[in-house]
Amino acid sequence: MSLPQGRRSSTFSRLLRHGFTDPAAAEVLVEAAGLTAVRTDPVLLDALGATADPDQALLGLVRLVEVLDEGERRTLLDTLTSAKPLRDRLLGVLGASEALGDHLARHPRDWHALVTYESADLHPGVAEFERGLASATDPDLLRAAYRRCMLAIAARDVCGTSDLVQTAAELADLATATVRAALAIAGAEAPEDAALCRLAVIGMGKCGGHELNYVSDVDVIFVAEPADGAEEAGAMRAATRLAARMMRVCSDTTAEGTIWPVDANLRPEGKNGPLVRTLSSHVAYYKRWAKTWEFQALLKARPMAGDRELGLAYVEALSPMVWQAADRDHFVTDVQQMRRRVVEGIPAAHVERELKLGPGGLRDVEFAVQLLQLVHGRTDSSLRSGTTLTALAQLVAGGYVGRADAASLDAAYRFLRLMEHRIQLYRLRRTHLVPDDEAGQRRLGRSLGFRANPVAELNREWKRHAVEVRRLHEKLFYRPLLDAVAQLEPVETRLSNNAAMQRLQALGYADPAAAYRHLEALASGVSRKAAIQRTLLPVLLGWFGDSADPDAGLFGFRKVSDALGKTPWYLRLLRDEGAAAEHLARVLSSGRLAPDLLMRAPEAVALLGAPEGLRPRSAAALEQEVLAAVGRADTPEQAVTAVRGVRRRELFRTAAADVIGELDVDAVGTAVTDINATTVVGALRAAVNAVEAADGPLATRFAVIGMGRFGGREQGYGSDADVMFVHEPLEGAEEARAAGQALKIANELRRLLQIPTADPPLIMDADLRPEGKSGPLVRSLGSYAAYYRRWSLGWESQALLRADPMAGDQGLGERFIELIDPLRYPADGLDEDAVREIRRLKARMESERMPRGADPTTHAKLGRGGLSDVEWTVQLLQMQHGGRRKELRTTRTRRALDALRAAGLVGADDAAVLDEAWVLATRVRNAVMLVRGRPGDTFPGDGRELAAVGRYLGYSAGHVGDMVEEYRRTTRRARAVVERLFYEYEA
Repeated sequence: MSLPQGRRSSTFSRLLRHGFTDPAAAEVLVEAAGLTAVRTDPVLLDALGATADPDQALLGLVRLVEVLDEGERRTLLDTLTSAKPLRDRLLGVLGASEALGDHLARHPRDWHALVTYESADLHPGVAEFERGLASATDPDLLRAAYRRCMLAIAARDVCGTSDLVQTAAELADLATATVRAALAIAGAEAPEDAALCRLAVIGMGKCGGHELNYVSDVDVIFVAEPADGAEEAGAMRAATRLAARMMRVCSDTTAEGTIWPVDANLRPEGKNGPLVRTLSSHVAYYKRWAKTWEFQALLKARPMAGDRELGLAYVEALSPMVWQAADRDHFVTDVQQMRRRVVEGIPAAHVERELKLGPGGLRDVEFAVQLLQLVHGRTDSSLRSGTTLTALAQLVAGGYVGRADAASLDAAYRFLRLMEHRIQLYRLRRTHLVPDDEAGQRRLGRSLGFRANPVAELNREWKRHAVEVRRLHEKLFYRPLLDAVAQLEPVETRLSNNAAMQRLQALGYADPAAAYRHLEALASGVSRKAAIQRTLLPVLLGWFGDSADPDAGLFGFRKVSDALGKTPWYLRLLRDEGAAAEHLARVLSSGRLAPDLLMRAPEAVALLGAPEGLRPRSAAALEQEVLAAVGRADTPEQAVTAVRGVRRRELFRTAAADVIGELDVDAVGTAVTDINATTVVGALRAAVNAVEAADGPLATRFAVIGMGRFGGREQGYGSDADVMFVHEPLEGAEEARAAGQALKIANELRRLLQIPTADPPLIMDADLRPEGKSGPLVRSLGSYAAYYRRWSLGWESQALLRADPMAGDQGLGERFIELIDPLRYPADGLDEDAVREIRRLKARMESERMPRGADPTTHAKLGRGGLSDVEWTVQLLQMQHGGRRKELRTTRTRRALDALRAAGLVGADDAAVLDEAWVLATRVRNAVMLVRGRPGDTFPGDGRELAAVGRYLGYSAGHVGDMVEEYRRTTRRARAVVERLFYEYEA
């Protein structure tokens, strides 16, 4: 029937004011169902407007009224208008849960469940739920009864008469009663199986911890023993059939829907292990084979159903092992790795919406609390609750977590869990994703009490709590350590020395006593410095703990702080520039090279906070600074000391940027080469000044030609500077005098660079000159021309492929390159004899230079598929084709390889394989130098050093074996390409 326009407008407006998003459809429903009270009774309209979704609540009410008989309908409507408890509960449930509205439409008389449990049974337990399920003698009856009980739980929840903890506990108790009922149904269907065995169901996860969600897998473990007189094998088969049937009763889907999946994958060996084991079999497994995460899971184990005596025996037998888990090797690594795997497993599209597993989510709270329990519960039995918030309160009472931090974490956890409950309640589906549609977010926001602007308020509060969880997750494990060493009040929030040691050991510190002393030195006292340190250290300790060598990180921080702690800008930089503190922590725990450089010049820490602080400086800027420093020096030794200071700072800048991940392998090679070239420029100027002071004005031009990785601008942190020296007498100068001065310059240059220093040395190697060590150290340009015209060997032409002027007279350097170009890029390429000679030399180098006992599959320089393989292959093709193709004329390996690919001389796939191997081998050598502080061509044997190399290469602590295998796979593929392109190449 149509309504008068004025009346319609009045009703429409009232509905709109009360939160209906489709008032027109609501008017039609009200009239069609005859629910005039919705229009006429402001109390009922207010109750609808107070629900999460008034439109949905009205629709659910209409559906319920339509399926009730006349008497029930009248009773319901009378009660709705007269009894506030029922009105709030029924409409609250209908507005929050579409799924429970569907249940009431199928079982309309279940609305009576909303007026039970109003006095002594307001918060029912297992016994009350068992009575509610007692009539469920088959699976469908059990499913309907389960939903009826859940209806009452949801009503108390949405009306606020149960808080989160009570609701979660009620859901866990309902799950317990349901499992018991399902087990009884399974036993009734197979009484012969039930007679053969004693079967206990152990609750795990959130169910075991009395903190279940509306829709969760119910995690269980089964343990069984033969009944008196029964044979074990037969009894275990019977127990397995009973357990499997019980699981099907709970998880099968019928017209009545489903209850929830029973998940037994936390059992020993997971899906691959037997569903049911004896108690002795469980104990044997956990003693010999269990991983750390399995003991962490047992924190929440409790007897749930079946034979209670057997269930208690299970918990009693395994509980001591749980509290010894923190003593296991790699305990913290295992826990951290498990958390990372959880985060890495989240689909990228879901990370921002993931309440449970994402950063700042529920799992962050649970992991932090459980880790603290496992560490301190070894000696403090008051910390062993399986319920997260109860355990958090116990940690506060024991002084392991500060009260303010715990209060913030408690509030955030409750809010996030409440969000999770409301999301799941809507359709009773297992999900932890915040809705991505506005309607879903509006309903969720209103269900949490946000009315003015539900979507904006929801997102603001959610993000605020998530940020707080993440902050406290990082802080929770570390702050009490500082309180312990700082001797601050109140004493109830301070760890004992023993507890602090335990926590440091659990964090992965190999020498917790030394670490504790460092913390005492840093954070004790009432000075401003100590106060700022106490603010910084909780987060720094977290970053150190996440590294391969926490001890080194903390020790390095203490040394830097001792050197700079009284400098006003240092602590202010770390406190106010978050990136600077994180960068410093990562650098100090990365290995030896960068921290050693920083210790020699602690003021370089300022680079970590400057906007452009970690960007390598240009060669021109470095050269200008170095030459100015040399010009101010009074002696050559003072000059080279100043030059080395610049090199030290710039090496630290590059190493820090590399560790933090801001430079790729090419940028590192260029930066290190520029630094070393500038060092040579400065030392050369000092050497020339010294020779001129002794001999008068120079009679010759002098140039330093870079060779090998130096000339190729591909140097690593531990590379020598391969060079050749060339001079050219000035016009009219006496050749003997010119040659003598050139030799003095070369010798003085080498002497200055060889003066002992604590910095990484820059060794000048001139062995690639004509005639090698037997030939003159310096030759004139004419002498080089004569030698190369008459005596040059094939290997020398190949070595010249990477020759490039690096210091000295620019014009002379360019003329030297013009001289050697025809040798390294022969116009007609290579003949068969030349190719054969190159191959012979390569084979000889592999056999003679490989260190004794070295593994050829992991030697980055000389091993199969390593640097030498790739570079010799590229150089062979350059010599063959460079005379005709100028684009191949480059000293850089990767540029040459790319040019060969572009020219069609190397296939794209082959070029990619060679490039990948070269980059990986170069990064391995850089990593070894960064970690050990000295050069190396293979993976370290020490476990911590190997883990640090892995961290640099992007592998977590538990995957260093994968790193080595991946290196072997990559270089094996490269070797196959080398076999074809180098050893099967035909001139």
